[in-house]
Amino acid sequence: MASVKVSAAKSTPLARNLPTFITFDKPIHEHTVHDLKKAITAKNPKFHPSRQKLTLKGESKPLADNSTLKEAGVEDGSEVTVKDLGPQIGWRTVYLIEYAGPLVIHPLVYHFPMLFFGGAVQHSVLQKYVYAAVMLHFVKRELETLFVHRFSHGTMPFRNVFKNSGHYHILSGLLLAYSIYSPTYAANSPYIRGTIRENPNFLWSCLAVWLFAELSNLSTHLTLRSLRPAGTTKRAIPHGYGFSLVSCPNYFFETVAWTVIAVMTGSYAAWLFLVVGTYQMAVWAIKKHKNYKKEFGKEYPASRKAMFPFVF
Repeated sequence: MASVKVSAAKSTPLARNLPTFITFDKPIHEHTVHDLKKAITAKNPKFHPSRQKLTLKGESKPLADNSTLKEAGVEDGSEVTVKDLGPQIGWRTVYLIEYAGPLVIHPLVYHFPMLFFGGAVQHSVLQKYVYAAVMLHFVKRELETLFVHRFSHGTMPFRNVFKNSGHYHILSGLLLAYSIYSPTYAANSPYIRGTIRENPNFLWSCLAVWLFAELSNLSTHLTLRSLRPAGTTKRAIPHGYGFSLVSCPNYFFETVAWTVIAVMTGSYAAWLFLVVGTYQMAVWAIKKHKNYKKEFGKEYPASRKAMFPFVF
């Protein structure tokens, strides 16, 4: 028999009986942090494990779900603190919502110009190609979310869905679509006629680079998937295409793909989305690069950069 005292970091209506004692019928080292969360939920049915953040009394570092209680520093008679993280939503669901925005917005602006520009738009070849590229990109993203990505965290705070979706729905959705499908880029526009933006060699060269970047991005996602068995949060050092140079080649190839769209169109919206997106991916890449080096130490290739080969 073993028992752990659980107290609330802050009063929550979902767990009015805290502090309380959780008793286990097996030794402490045979139970995980997630087992403790489930035991708390058993006493407080509305307090789902995904809403719980457990820490040792007086500390701020969260206890990892897959760690045994002993590994997490919890002993028989120890006290842990639980914090209510608020309503949660699955990472996969958030991704699907994020990428669905552009898949709805772009067809609306492209096929119904009367609603947005007050008249018909004779689409240029550039507009047709960019429309196809954007749609294929986000269809790929949705399919990867459903069938490729494996998430280390099951949920995130529900409020994050609005922040995350805004990036895609506004920047790569409404703003990008309104800019690129406007009369400025139409077939009879002086911005297009007689310029490189109606040159087939230029357009096809850009699409070739874009396709290379998209397929390369998919390849790196498949590599990352292969490192994590289904239902686990296992981490390993990635190797193979792209990973010999950087820790996050998926971000690098994503940047290349959107750079193509920005160069093809010259649109302020495309460049804005590229800059904002690249900055955010660089922040993530730095964090992941540091985590790889911290977790794997000397085993991790010292020559790898975070995101851009040989540079950063």
